[in-house]
Amino acid sequence: MEIYKKVLLEDCPFCGGPGLLEEEAGSGWYAICLDCGSQTAEMEFKSPLERLEAAQKAADLWNNGKVLRMGMGD
Repeated sequence: MEIYKKVLLEDCPFCGGPGLLEEEAGSGWYAICLDCGSQTAEMEFKSPLERLEAAQKAADLWNNGKVLRMGMGD
């Protein structure tokens, strides 16, 4: 299953840069902006069946602007 083809990720809600869906050590997903570094919280999963659901939740947070914006030095 190719999660990246199933989950739509819009551009960054802050700067308009490209968003990237990242898997964290096989236990969670988050979205991050490649330009400004803003990101969502990590959506954890415990089983292969929950993996796609967690990726979709991270993308939904991102696409709805529920994003943490890091300032200089944070």
